[in-house]
Amino acid sequence: MPIATVNPANGETLETFDALGEEETERRLAAAHAASLSHRTTPFAERAALLNRAADLLDADQDDIARTMTLEMGKPLAAARAEAAKCAKAMRWYADRAEGLLADEHPSDDDVRDSGAVRARVHYRPLGVVLAVMPWNFPLWQVVRFAAPALMAGNVGLLKHASNVPRTALYLEDLFRRAGFPEGCFQTLLVGSAAVEAILRDDRVAAATLTGSEPAGRSVASTAGDTIKKTVLELGGSDPYVVLPSADVAKAAGTAVTARTQNNGQSCIAAKRFIVHTDVYDEFAARFTEGMRALKVGDPLEEGTDIGPLASEQGRTDLEELVDDARARGAEVLCGGGRPEGLGGGLENGWFYAPTVLAGITSEMRVHREETFGPVATLYRVADLDEALSIANDSPFGLSSNVWTRDHAEMDRCVTELAAGGVFFNGMTASHPALPFGGVKRSGYGRELAGHGIREFCNVTTVWYGPGSDDA
Repeated sequence: MPIATVNPANGETLETFDALGEEETERRLAAAHAASLSHRTTPFAERAALLNRAADLLDADQDDIARTMTLEMGKPLAAARAEAAKCAKAMRWYADRAEGLLADEHPSDDDVRDSGAVRARVHYRPLGVVLAVMPWNFPLWQVVRFAAPALMAGNVGLLKHASNVPRTALYLEDLFRRAGFPEGCFQTLLVGSAAVEAILRDDRVAAATLTGSEPAGRSVASTAGDTIKKTVLELGGSDPYVVLPSADVAKAAGTAVTARTQNNGQSCIAAKRFIVHTDVYDEFAARFTEGMRALKVGDPLEEGTDIGPLASEQGRTDLEELVDDARARGAEVLCGGGRPEGLGGGLENGWFYAPTVLAGITSEMRVHREETFGPVATLYRVADLDEALSIANDSPFGLSSNVWTRDHAEMDRCVTELAAGGVFFNGMTASHPALPFGGVKRSGYGRELAGHGIREFCNVTTVWYGPGSDDA
């Protein structure tokens, strides 16, 4: 894939970029290594001041960077602004809390004595240079939720961003530079996917984090395993959205529309499989379908647009194939099911797909097992909670989940039995700096955000003081 900004709303190529050569890549690796040796020793207060400055700059740049994201990957402008604001919030969250999250931990006096020590503590140290391989769907947020904790922990970052969001990638490097971070602390590498293995194998790179597809995750994990380097992977998701009889059905259906179509449906944590108890199925299906049908599809730069284009032509093709397969195997199309008509104004050349609801899903259909990365929802009718949990867990993914019920016994069962990294009751899955984020099964491993995320790329160091250590 060329490194280029292509407007997905009309297919127009706006700018192309040359990939870094070996000499420039080497220069940047050397700069990152040098920065890691000095940045790791800076006080938390100094790091926090720099990160807060980056947040202030991002707030000031909000309109411009939002437009850049929309032009590169097609999310509605309002959503792009919200993403920028969320990133600034996360920066401030880590700037305020990192020192406390990484404070030394002290075992109990009894355990210290039992270990034969006079004193002992657990100390967190940065690993060094962390390579981040990031996707296009949240081109700011995916990076910041890695970069903010990593920089505050004393690590430095190398960003290999998706090839279709180069302007956003370069903006991020410039943002941290303008904030005052020393040279080499955060750099963007405009390189293709083929260059990732050699960079990760370099001894100066200590660890890697990847958000993206299963194949990309396998590739990075394989290389990291071969070189024995720490990784965090956040891969796909096909999150269940379970609605049980005690739910507020009107609220559940309204929230479901947003949960499925956030970011034009291109979100790993978007609800994708809607599993509804038969007692409330008909009401939910009618309300949900009505809400999906009412969404405005159009130019993402226009205020009021709900659904913009998919980020790539291949992405739309993949979605079409999943829907066509389900239709051929007997699925009922309640709304959508194809490309929207009558957009005009050059948008007919864009990569749009209509909000779609499919019912009557069976296990033979590809959509039952594969992730639909676009505004396509699948509906299941179930007889009871047992069946709902069975279908919810019948997926290779386990990122998050949503359950609508007022029954606390049902809540307890879902917490115990749902195979997912998150269970959200009576609301939709969302990421927040204070809450750990990640999945199980083929959705990956490790956690981002919260204290768990900042500690992922730290050397958890046991410090033990034997008898005589406290002598004058």
